[in-house]
Amino acid sequence: MKAVEIPFAPSLADRMQRGDLFTEKCPSREILKHVTSRWGVLLLVALLSGTQRFSDLRRKVNGISEKMLAQTLQWLESDGFVERISYPVVPPHVEYTLTQSGTEIAKKVEALADWIELNLPEIIAAQIQKSEQ
Repeated sequence: MKAVEIPFAPSLADRMQRGDLFTEKCPSREILKHVTSRWGVLLLVALLSGTQRFSDLRRKVNGISEKMLAQTLQWLESDGFVERISYPVVPPHVEYTLTQSGTEIAKKVEALADWIELNLPEIIAAQIQKSEQ
């Protein structure tokens, strides 16, 4: 008798634990949105250089509003990628640093940002070519 091979199908528990990005209600989509948003990418990469204050991040990430900076840092903090350290002094002193998982994800989005920058001439050429059609 010949053995029948059954294709591997992850169990429901496996799918729930890993997440299913293609499922509309999967919570991983919200996390992906936080990490890959314009400001999420830039803040994660900015924090790779070490702990920084809110005002330092605002200067470093040119063009971000105070509201978007605060909101994005809150998202990244709630996802466990950024740690907020508040010192009980006057005026208030708050610093932000990457957690271990924050450093891991920041390196991945940094690689994406680096790839875009390295390939920018070709990307712009393709955009120009497409707009001329």
